Amino acid sequence: MDPVQVAVLALVQGLTEFLPISSSAHLILVPVLTEWPDQGLAFDVAVHVGTLAAVVGYFRNELWGMARAWFGSLRGVVSPQARLAWAVLLGTVPVGLAGLLLGDWVEAHLRTPLVIAAATVVFGLALGWADLAGRRERDEYALGWGDVLWIGLAQALALVPGTSRSGITMTAGRMLGLTREGAARFSFLLSIPVIVLAGGYEAVKLTMQPEPAHWGALGLGALLSGVSAYLCIGVFLRLVERVGLWPFVVYRLVLGGVLAWLFL
Repeated sequence: MDPVQVAVLALVQGLTEFLPISSSAHLILVPVLTEWPDQGLAFDVAVHVGTLAAVVGYFRNELWGMARAWFGSLRGVVSPQARLAWAVLLGTVPVGLAGLLLGDWVEAHLRTPLVIAAATVVFGLALGWADLAGRRERDEYALGWGDVLWIGLAQALALVPGTSRSGITMTAGRMLGLTREGAARFSFLLSIPVIVLAGGYEAVKLTMQPEPAHWGALGLGALLSGVSAYLCIGVFLRLVERVGLWPFVVYRLVLGGVLAWLFL
């Protein structure tokens, strides 16, 4: 991989991993427009490491508090932070089970440009509807167990390429009355175990392939994806209450239309 390809793909991954616009749609569109060869599994693992470092670094204080509170809850001391930690773990279960049961089938049958185009549009409209109809009354600490299960089940739909994991969890959060920032923050916290699971699975597959490691490209990819993701999280959380989610809905509709036009 040349440095331009590394930089573009890493920045695309870093910027789209946490925005509600579907990273899978962009990672299909970029090679089509550039005619670049597949970047390889090792690069995918590297950029996942970068985005994981970004979200952990951004929420480091909250995560430290949640971890301490979670261990305290094992001794019977339950606090809002402990409940949030348990909520993140519970919300991850549906997508983990769905990935184990359906991941290979999805990989074989749904990773097509037209499926991605349709999911980008349909779930983009769902995001827009939820943002308009949803109340803005609660933050992520006010979630009940039924709310968490609902968001977790919604997150499992992100196995369908084009859905956007962050988009569908923000959609569910807004439908349940979370503020935009609360829905976004819980979505980002939920991403941590998901990225760990997905990146770990890719890393296991990587060990079974005799693919040579190009450490310079992998390091640059991880760095750029991490920095861009970190900045993206901060900017998004500062602006989302003011600009809302509809700019991303419009972007998704345009993106879905472009994909449909290219592949129909």
